[in-house]
Amino acid sequence: MHWKPAKKTVELAGPARPSRIRREPMQLNPNVPVKPQRPLNYRERELYLGIAGVLIFAALISVGILAFSAFTAFRDDPVADARYAQFTQCYNAQGPNCVLDGGTIYVSGQRIDIAGLVAPRIGDAGCDLEHDRGVAAASQLALLLNSGRVAIGAPFRDRDGRAVRKVEVNGRDVALKLIALDLVREAGGDTNWCRSS
Repeated sequence: MHWKPAKKTVELAGPARPSRIRREPMQLNPNVPVKPQRPLNYRERELYLGIAGVLIFAALISVGILAFSAFTAFRDDPVADARYAQFTQCYNAQGPNCVLDGGTIYVSGQRIDIAGLVAPRIGDAGCDLEHDRGVAAASQLALLLNSGRVAIGAPFRDRDGRAVRKVEVNGRDVALKLIALDLVREAGGDTNWCRSS
């Protein structure tokens, strides 16, 4: 059974004509003509993509520089502290960096034993010869450390089980220089400083 409406549909009077909305686009301001948009050509597209790429690259570089600066500025590293500070002797230290003996320094109050050498003692020397040689080694070490840019390596254990660090001035190993001057001995060598050589 089909449904039949009770009323007939009403037809509009006059000839059927298309809607005005579909014929003419609506303009916001009739005094301003609407320009048809043309698609970007290949060169324009390349130019805009190139500019966007340069801006993104510059932003990434800026973020990288800021991150690196924040990392290096706020880390607690004696290497950074030692680069620009002067070293004095610890018995009359004026600052946080000092030389205790020919094989031990303090950087920002942190003790650092120099890798690769054994130095004569000063405070508890076994004889005057060891004491004098220890003072000479400490004096020479302070001169070396104050002569250039100091770099301090990561700590490690040497053959004797000591926690030591490699110390360099202007890229040259301090231990090798002091050994060459015969003020200290190579690690693992003779530690009797009271015998005249």
